[in-house]
Amino acid sequence: MTLLQTQKIDNANAQGVCGGHAVHIDTHTNLKDASISMMYRKRVFWLVLLVFGNVFSGAGIAYFEEIIQSHVALVFFLPLLIDSGGNAGSQSATLMVRALATGEVMAKDWAKMLSKELCIAALLGITMAGAVSLLGFVRGGYHIALVVAITMQIVVIVGSVVGMLLPFLLSKLRFDPASASAPLITTIADAIGVMIYFSVASVLLDLPAVG
Repeated sequence: MTLLQTQKIDNANAQGVCGGHAVHIDTHTNLKDASISMMYRKRVFWLVLLVFGNVFSGAGIAYFEEIIQSHVALVFFLPLLIDSGGNAGSQSATLMVRALATGEVMAKDWAKMLSKELCIAALLGITMAGAVSLLGFVRGGYHIALVVAITMQIVVIVGSVVGMLLPFLLSKLRFDPASASAPLITTIADAIGVMIYFSVASVLLDLPAVG
């Protein structure tokens, strides 16, 4: 391989150009030499924006207050479930950002990667649901265990898929996925996780929906 060919490959990876589809990923910033003000600007927008995004999680909890009061054991599993969804999503996003930055995955590959991620997420969800259902049974009995297991399955799949798709979407919108993906998926997973958890509980515990 000639020096010119090597340089072209390095430039393509740095620019995130994949099969003619530009992927906007900032790989030029040297964290050691970057100024405090520059790193502040790269991160503050998303963090401030997502502070307000967390309002949706609080609103979801308030909406299902009646269910929470009737089954206090549900509260014990709430952090565990929403954190699991966020962790699965952050893991997917991190892997995808790296793959896009190095050119392993091209922008046009999103559909193929989505189908693969669905299979992986389903397997992860089943494994994690099985583990957490045992804890649910000990803490709240069969019905709580069922609610927790089903919720875990759903939030892991949703979190993983959203985490995988976000880098593609952010790149398309010319945002840096490396700065935005992790906090964004955490906020989304929190809000969706709360709604899924208590919606499943309201159905399986034979409680009327509030509202």
